[in-house]
Amino acid sequence: MGNEHIIIILTLSFIVISSPYISSFLRLPTAPIEIVLGAIGGYFAILNSENHYFYVIAEIGFYYLMFLAGTEVNLNLLLKMDRKVFKKGLLYLVIIYFVSFLFVVSFNFSKIFIFMFSLISVGLIMSLFKEFGKDKKWLNLAMNIGVLGELLSIVLLTITAALLEHGVSKEMFESIALLIAFIIVILLFFRFFKIIFWWHPEWKRFLIPKYGDKDEKDIRTSMSMFFFMVAIMYLLHLEVAFGAFVAGIFIATFFEHKEELPHKLGIFGFGFLIPIFFIHVGSTFNLEKLKDLDLVFMAIVVTIIMIAVRIIASTVFYKILSFKERLLFSLSHSQPLTLLIAIATLAYTSHTIDERNYYILILASLFEVIVSMFVIMKVGKHTT
Repeated sequence: MGNEHIIIILTLSFIVISSPYISSFLRLPTAPIEIVLGAIGGYFAILNSENHYFYVIAEIGFYYLMFLAGTEVNLNLLLKMDRKVFKKGLLYLVIIYFVSFLFVVSFNFSKIFIFMFSLISVGLIMSLFKEFGKDKKWLNLAMNIGVLGELLSIVLLTITAALLEHGVSKEMFESIALLIAFIIVILLFFRFFKIIFWWHPEWKRFLIPKYGDKDEKDIRTSMSMFFFMVAIMYLLHLEVAFGAFVAGIFIATFFEHKEELPHKLGIFGFGFLIPIFFIHVGSTFNLEKLKDLDLVFMAIVVTIIMIAVRIIASTVFYKILSFKERLLFSLSHSQPLTLLIAIATLAYTSHTIDERNYYILILASLFEVIVSMFVIMKVGKHTT
């Protein structure tokens, strides 16, 4: 093993063990801390983002993060959502995309920024449940509507990936048609298993026992589903993150009897694979760019726009949430860290955006998390 591999392994070991303590001290999520430490490692040339093994493990970490996001989406509960709230949620998402379009036109951004400004991810919302519990109305609504937003974001991410890879061409339309066909098959697949497990509920407990699971069948079944869907997406040349997300939804929907399963899966992911993904993202960021005050200013502008878009859209809930609750609701949706980094990376590698805009988006994703978490922690403690 070369010296570079050894240095990377030792550096990763230090960052993985130290970042939670730094996070706890600063009262911020661990992810942005890991990105910053990764950037420092890259700046001092002790983390090479182009190292093959480092890159592959980081990519697996990203797919696993999407898988864990899927495990928070129980379709049975989603279908039981109050229809009025569901309709308001759809209107909220429509307004986000419309207002994003207006900002993009006004500031003359690249059209792909419409999608970037509109991204929603529930990944970091889970950390808010640990802080505030599950009895906050704004937080529960943020999760329910966030799931709809993330489903839409993941689908659009897959379509965007096809567009960026092939351009407006026959291959692009074939990829989108394949995606639609895949979604239809998945819906039929879910329907099939719903019927099967309704007739034979004992099969669910055979695959994932509720008690006495000494062989960790729950983890084995979940990981098998994860790798199966990843393989299928590679085979079909579709966005792998979408397949990982679907695998997580399957686990959450049909094996809800094993309530602690998402937590068990999260222990492995957040303790090993996912931190390496965030560290790798940080290692791609050139800290020298922070000397470019115009770049930093534009990152701040992007941050303000993304938060403002959600605050404006949240007015559809004025009969359900107070002003403070709508602010907290909006900020909880203003942290699409993972998806924003993913789409920024796709756009940069396909030359749709230049290096400057790539750094603006990476920096903005960090600013968003820091600002949103800071305000949520300050305001949320005084909101019922």
